[in-house]
Amino acid sequence: MRIVMAWWWFVGSFWWSCGVVPGGGEGIVNLLFTISYFLYKFLSMDGLDTKFSALADPTRRAILARLSLGEATVNELARPFEMSQPAISQHLKVLEDAGLILRRVEGTKRPRRLAKEGIEAMDQWLGMLRTALEKNFDRLDGVLAGIDTQKSNDT
Repeated sequence: MRIVMAWWWFVGSFWWSCGVVPGGGEGIVNLLFTISYFLYKFLSMDGLDTKFSALADPTRRAILARLSLGEATVNELARPFEMSQPAISQHLKVLEDAGLILRRVEGTKRPRRLAKEGIEAMDQWLGMLRTALEKNFDRLDGVLAGIDTQKSNDT
């Protein structure tokens, strides 16, 4: 219900500012772009910036690669790096805050593992881009096929 209310508020607020008038094609395109931006920004991409920001550091990407093999403790994760245990712990905190890894308590150990939900959220966003890119390539293939057909008809 909250999404529907936000949707109607959004459409009502931006309808005229986008230049949408009955029969105006350009205004419709602007409205659809604005709606897509709203859906991207406010509804479906919660925390995505934090996740990708966490992946900006090569050490954190290496930690995620190691965790893809299975759970590991802080000392096990620190072993391949020339870093102190507190420095690795800071990297782990960034990854935890981003929702990319989870920590569980096992006596005095605190093993970390990948967080399925965090990885899936990024994969969903990348999948949306893959789909858009495939559509762009399909349109380009159509344009190129039309050019080839036109050239063969001209000769």
